[in-house]
Amino acid sequence: MRTALPGRRSPHPIGAALPALYADDGYVQRLTSALDEVLAPVFLTLDCLDGYLDPALAPEDFLRWLAGWVGVESDERWSTAQLRAIVAAAVGLHRRRGTLSGLAYLLRTLADPDVEVLDTGGCSWSETPNGSLPGSAGAQLMVRVTKAEVDLDWLRLLAAISVPAHVRVTVVGPGAGPADQAS
Repeated sequence: MRTALPGRRSPHPIGAALPALYADDGYVQRLTSALDEVLAPVFLTLDCLDGYLDPALAPEDFLRWLAGWVGVESDERWSTAQLRAIVAAAVGLHRRRGTLSGLAYLLRTLADPDVEVLDTGGCSWSETPNGSLPGSAGAQLMVRVTKAEVDLDWLRLLAAISVPAHVRVTVVGPGAGPADQAS
């Protein structure tokens, strides 16, 4: 968090606000000057509070704390830009968590913009009872990665914790065989 900021002056010095009786008292003025130095970061933070709450502007050391406020469990491997994007989209991600579009957005933001996410599920309706079910038997999700630089184990773990428990996750890397992990 913000601590002592050298050279910052309080916009509201305490010594100037005291009664005239203390204006010429050196001890009181030195004491209030020390308090001004301690309170300057507080005033600076309060004056810039909107910047702290905006993921695009928040200082890096505050960003991980802000992520906790919106329910994002950050990973140390995430870059600052990735964390800013996830925190900014946290409400939409929470609303879409467990859906194909939510997972695709999460993986594209954190891993690779060209990640392709496919699932075997489906949704349909029928006017007649006992119609055929959409999709295929056994819920499965496949993530196809186009870049070799992506850590497939990390991507598999991220996908596995983002889908319902009964869905099997398969991650396929570029030019490599599939790496499976049941979630």
